[in-house]
Amino acid sequence: MSGFDRLHPALQHHIVNSLGWPRLRPLQEATIEPVLRGEHAILLAPTAGGKTEAACFPVLSRMLSENWDGISVLYLCPIKALLNNLLPRFEYYAGLLGRRVALWHGDVSASREAKIVAEPPDILLTTPESLEAMLVSSRIDHRWLLGQVRSVIVDEVHAFAGDDRGWHLLSLVERIQGLTGQEIQRLGLSATVGNPEALCDWLAGSCQARRSVINPLAEGAKPSDVQLDWVGSLKSAAIVISRLHRGEKRLVFVDSRSRVELLAMELRGLGVNTFVSHSSLSLEERKAAETAFAEGSDCVIVATSTLELGIDVGDLDRVIQVDAPFSVSSFLQRIGRTRRRADVARNCLFLATTEEAFLRSIGLLALWRAGFVEPIEPPALPLHIYAQQIMALCLQERGIIQADIDRWIGKMPGFERIEPEQCSAVLRYMLETGILHSDGGLLGIGDRGERTFGYQHFMELVSVFTTPPMVKVFHGRQELGEVHELTFAVGDTDSPALLTLGGRN
Repeated sequence: MSGFDRLHPALQHHIVNSLGWPRLRPLQEATIEPVLRGEHAILLAPTAGGKTEAACFPVLSRMLSENWDGISVLYLCPIKALLNNLLPRFEYYAGLLGRRVALWHGDVSASREAKIVAEPPDILLTTPESLEAMLVSSRIDHRWLLGQVRSVIVDEVHAFAGDDRGWHLLSLVERIQGLTGQEIQRLGLSATVGNPEALCDWLAGSCQARRSVINPLAEGAKPSDVQLDWVGSLKSAAIVISRLHRGEKRLVFVDSRSRVELLAMELRGLGVNTFVSHSSLSLEERKAAETAFAEGSDCVIVATSTLELGIDVGDLDRVIQVDAPFSVSSFLQRIGRTRRRADVARNCLFLATTEEAFLRSIGLLALWRAGFVEPIEPPALPLHIYAQQIMALCLQERGIIQADIDRWIGKMPGFERIEPEQCSAVLRYMLETGILHSDGGLLGIGDRGERTFGYQHFMELVSVFTTPPMVKVFHGRQELGEVHELTFAVGDTDSPALLTLGGRN
């Protein structure tokens, strides 16, 4: 019996008749049985390799077969743009089966959030920061809203695991598991990771269910077409891009916002239909550019790493890398963007503008050809995340006794490695400095904690990273995006600073 044959009959019907798929891809077929058995797993495949459906289909099958109710699936992504991009696909798949999907992140309106709380969907697409906001909110009954979660899917799991957001994410899953009273299935999706078994253990933590790395051989993969050329300057790179592969859709990666804008201006000056995408642009500007590019044919989109992850910009013909990324993992993410069409081999043209970038490109490609991918190493000793989680638990539970801290988050892998004396020292410091206070052994937020973190319902607590001071940029009444305040530092000269954003000066 194949994996497909084990899916719920309604899902089988829609895969064949509504989606028109003659068969599942190898990863999708291989994932079904482990997920139906409740295993924790890491799913590995190149970009556009069908990872989303590989996780989604068996989880939907379990939802139907086991009559899951309420928010039973959490789908977590590192960036809001990826969630926005995935929403229509999830709505379609779930809608075929009579199930509902909702989106919750920082750009979602308060009225939309209120509707989600009043009428919980079956699948919630969100970020760790938004999950934290739900758990600490005094206006949300988190036990009712999240107490029926059965599965958590983490997209681009490698993007979390290597920094503090990964420990934060795992702490949240532990706390939600505490609300449900049962083990939550954990699935991680990635295109690039050098130590998948270790990553699977990191994700599963102290869970008892079996864990698997699912990484079948890709079917009929064509050899990758990778070339390296020396151009010497950004202007020369623009000339090469304008003359090569005319009539095709080209995604160009550049290492900074300023160089994205400069290259885009050069390309437009050469008559190339050019769009830009980077994190400084407003959501509306980026969406308009990415949509226009996805619907175009003979055009170029110049981007930073914002388009490295699985955001859909349609069928690409070419990936061009100006200079070199700083990891094989990043390169694999980028070259994988050309795998959406069966007739297109993975391809990437490196255009080096400096000697350093040329040498780095040679080294990176040598590592790639040798099969090397960087291992993911979570940060050691996350004491600051431990302190944040104690404060979050005080808000979530409206007060907590010290003995219960370990029950909620003590089994999270990052905290398990902290010596008990160190945990006690963190708690003691928080009490001595007034960040926390104790009322007969019941811990709560202290005066200093209120003053430092209490602004806007403790919004400072929901994130484990901070953003620098940003300045909004307008062209007339149209908001183009945000840039760092130091962008306008012009030294002693009286001349105004020239800013290029979204192709406008």
